[in-house]
Amino acid sequence: MTAARPLIVPAEALAEDPAACDAVVAALRAGDLVAVPTETVYGLAADATSPAAVAAIYAAKGRPSFNPLIVHEGSATAASRHGVFDARARLLAEAFWPGPLTLVVPLAPGAAIAPAVTAGLSSVAIRVPRSPAVRRLTEALGRPVAAPSANRSGRVSPTSAADVVADLGDRVAVVVDGGPCPVGVESTIVSLTGPDAVLLRPGGLPADDIEAVLGAPLLRPAADPARPQAPGQLSSHYAPRAKVRLGAVRVLPGEALLAFGPVPPDGAAEAVASENLSPSGDLAEAARHLFAALRRLDASGAATIAVQPLPATGLGEAIADRLRRAAAPRG
Repeated sequence: MTAARPLIVPAEALAEDPAACDAVVAALRAGDLVAVPTETVYGLAADATSPAAVAAIYAAKGRPSFNPLIVHEGSATAASRHGVFDARARLLAEAFWPGPLTLVVPLAPGAAIAPAVTAGLSSVAIRVPRSPAVRRLTEALGRPVAAPSANRSGRVSPTSAADVVADLGDRVAVVVDGGPCPVGVESTIVSLTGPDAVLLRPGGLPADDIEAVLGAPLLRPAADPARPQAPGQLSSHYAPRAKVRLGAVRVLPGEALLAFGPVPPDGAAEAVASENLSPSGDLAEAARHLFAALRRLDASGAATIAVQPLPATGLGEAIADRLRRAAAPRG
């Protein structure tokens, strides 16, 4: 007997077919998990006010319970019900929402967020995604959704509906198919819980853009993987099954190659498989292709993926972060 597959709903149907939108909202109200497309990656959404629904996210992903989730809302006004927004938070929300920025702010008194979402912290991570599908669903649901990446914990993030089905199968009730994610790496996370703005995770919004709006540099403290303050801070994360070797200026026998730019490294022609994130050296294109390329190289069967050096500026900071965690020793 084969496992049940999730219901696939085209993202445009949420706007064009009221019955389709009602069906997805009904699944969320029932405590089911719904995979949703965002501009960054696909999220595994559940009612953020329901302890049982949030517990289902952790169970489906195999995610450690100490790793907090991001609350997604349809507007900055709705987001302000869950967190305390100071002048800095309001400034960044106005500049970058909807978009790939998550703000960590103090949890609002009386906020109806399930405790497991914050993993026991006194702060909450919130964002308003650019995705019309997520904003439409939260508005129809009348509640926020918690939505980490829709994949098994620690593995390569999903940037297509097919990735979600391959990773989670019948653990998710509905997959809203919005096509490939245009940004391709998770949101940038900034903490505003203290006097200084802190970059907790580089992502789809370059840190330079945030610093320009704040008029001050972001602090970049070393994260404690045993006590993450936000998603994406575990030492090993975003990892394919193959080992990942960074800074490769030569491809060794039996390796697959993750290349960047117009000049391949030595030995590229002998690679088991090869993907170029951006032959022209464009970091936005590289970010968009990163996770899909890692998945394809992993499927080649190579034991190791050699990664050509990339610039670590702008979006390159987020790419470097993902690759460093993908290459980290695994427990």
